[in-house]
Amino acid sequence: MSTNNLQSCKRKMFLHGHGRQSTSIDDLGLDILVYEILIRLPAKGVGRSKCVCKEWLSLLSTRHFAMMHCRHISTTYNQKFIAIGSRLCSVFPLSCKDSGPLLNSRILLPFEAPWNKVNILTSFEGLLCVCFRNTGKLVIWNPLTRAFKEVSSSNSRGLYKPKSDAIGLYVDKTDDYKLLHIKRRRGRMWVHVYSSMFDSWHKITFANKLRCWRGKPIWSNGTFCKGVLYFLVNCFIENKGVMLFGFDVESERFKLKTFPRFPHAYYDGNLVVVHKELHMFVTHGLPNCTVDLWRMEGESWVKLWVFPRIQPIILSYSITHIASTGRFLVVSNDGVANEIDTTKKGDDCFLPVVWFHGLQGAIYTENLSSPDFYFH
Repeated sequence: MSTNNLQSCKRKMFLHGHGRQSTSIDDLGLDILVYEILIRLPAKGVGRSKCVCKEWLSLLSTRHFAMMHCRHISTTYNQKFIAIGSRLCSVFPLSCKDSGPLLNSRILLPFEAPWNKVNILTSFEGLLCVCFRNTGKLVIWNPLTRAFKEVSSSNSRGLYKPKSDAIGLYVDKTDDYKLLHIKRRRGRMWVHVYSSMFDSWHKITFANKLRCWRGKPIWSNGTFCKGVLYFLVNCFIENKGVMLFGFDVESERFKLKTFPRFPHAYYDGNLVVVHKELHMFVTHGLPNCTVDLWRMEGESWVKLWVFPRIQPIILSYSITHIASTGRFLVVSNDGVANEIDTTKKGDDCFLPVVWFHGLQGAIYTENLSSPDFYFH
């Protein structure tokens, strides 16, 4: 909504507070109420607001409001860390300024699967993509609303194989949540895209034309930024180093992107989105690794920060930006976690995190996004 509407709302509340006129919620106007006030509430607050009346329930339950709410809060607050272990599934807040133990809430999985058979692959706008280790089936899930959608089909599309496949969640210009699945079997590769709007898969037919995809490259899962889903491809087995590919979600075409260049023979990267810009942590040099933070600007990269020579970030780590604190969470595949604070220097910038040590998990932002809006 416009600035004038917001100022009008503030003026009415000011006058009411000084006894100059009586102002009710109805006087604010429905647009101001919904798109200037309710849209700013945390997701759980929106859920409680649905109980006010039938009109609010109807307005706040629409897909349009959910998408607007998601865009508004995605870079501000409500970030959580969800951890799935063999005996528990817990959600931790990430707003504290210290790395001590935090209160957590236990949640129940809405689908029929043992906790120790569920593997979180990636997160995007409050949605998690998980796979069942015993079947390979893929599920898109919102832990807050408990809504989920199993996307695996009867013709074996959407069956995930660890250490071979890669996936990426994104949204296109029609606000259709989609899942890209890169599938590798016996030296061949297929790429399929699932649409939540149409509840169907379609094939990207040209993918195998890229010669550099042959062999046994190691693919990262996708990182979505500004209409492009980015993948890091480690081809050191083929003596090609690490390459960065971008999948344009509108044209559905892959393109080789530039990668920061280093004098060392060994290097690797880890992608992360910070303030809607694509960044990359790059590890280079052996045996004494150095880690740099770079930001993509256009088609080139700019170095922002050099990691001190302490515990290195290596292949087995994933890195996520914590918007609520401005720091980065570094989680190993074994569940060992540390925080990086780029505003500090030396050893002070590297903080061990003990409150979910040994757990598998991911950071996500609590919101109302749903993989099954189209089927209500």
